Amino acid sequence: MSDSSWSDRIVGERMTVDQEFSSRIQSSEFSNQQWSLVMTATTFEIENPDDPERARMVANTDQVDQIIPELENVQAGMGAMAGESGGSSSGGGIVDSIKGALGLGGGDDDHEAQLKEAERLTQEYADELQARLESNGRWDAVREAAADEE
Repeated sequence: MSDSSWSDRIVGERMTVDQEFSSRIQSSEFSNQQWSLVMTATTFEIENPDDPERARMVANTDQVDQIIPELENVQAGMGAMAGESGGSSSGGGIVDSIKGALGLGGGDDDHEAQLKEAERLTQEYADELQARLESNGRWDAVREAAADEE
């Protein structure tokens, strides 16, 4: 086994994909700060790393569900900094926030939609990252390093 994990070896490619992916985030329902939280809760894995034909980078979003409620706090904080009032056209307001915190609001549907969007976007990101590694001729080395770590 090597000194660093395969994921440590692809930091440069991730930075490039981050920049290229920013336009997709801007057209999504997530702000940049919200996307950063989603990415912090996401890990990337290589499925079937010993099989060159079936190896695939995947986004593991198991932890994202835990940060979904925080996404609303980030958005609320951004609105407050921009001088928005507490009652936005999307509902909002302190009563809705309290209801949501108590699990009494209609937030579960919103949370499920945000989770699905996060899962979709993080997998698109993983696909882009794999494509970048393939185009740079680094995919096989990264895949093999991941297989060695198993």
